[in-house]
Amino acid sequence: MSKDSYTHTSLPGTPGGPLMFLFHGTGGNENQLLGLAIDLMPGTAAISPRGDVSEHGAARFFRRTGEGVYDMEDLAARTRTMAGFVQAHVDAAKPSSVIGIGFSNGANILASLIFAEPKLFDAAVLMHPLIPFEPQVEGDLSGKRILITAGRHDPICPPNLTSRLESHLRALKADVTLEWHEGGHEMRQNELVAARNFLAPYRNAQ
Repeated sequence: MSKDSYTHTSLPGTPGGPLMFLFHGTGGNENQLLGLAIDLMPGTAAISPRGDVSEHGAARFFRRTGEGVYDMEDLAARTRTMAGFVQAHVDAAKPSSVIGIGFSNGANILASLIFAEPKLFDAAVLMHPLIPFEPQVEGDLSGKRILITAGRHDPICPPNLTSRLESHLRALKADVTLEWHEGGHEMRQNELVAARNFLAPYRNAQ
């Protein structure tokens, strides 16, 4: 798969150091999470693709037929394409670790990548994911470090589905941390602090 399968932007970093992949939310673009990446892991190389599905002009990473109703065949196909894109960049960079950060729809495609290709990422930050299906994992999640952040009053990602995702991942032996805030579908300071702490081992390895 080509490194140019998606329109993307990148941040330079230390050769051979960590490599981050950033996945934006619906209506975002390849620049949406760059500031977050710089804040969480300054100086780390990053690749940020733009979703190639348009929903009424809003960029996404896969199709859906309604809120929380996914086109599962499309999700599977686009997960395969994204996995190839990520692997091509990893093969070229040969990083010390591979980290994924996704928000909302970006968290959903990142979660799907983890289910399909567990070895692709060393750690992942899923910010406000919505996984309305039981994950079918192609491999082993034992020890995989995953941070989930969520709002207790999120109208898009219901808290019970967040808790169910946590339970599924724990049952699959992933090392899961769940950070709640009292708001909705927005990033808040405590989840950014949680992400910064979660990523500290990789930041210190640069």
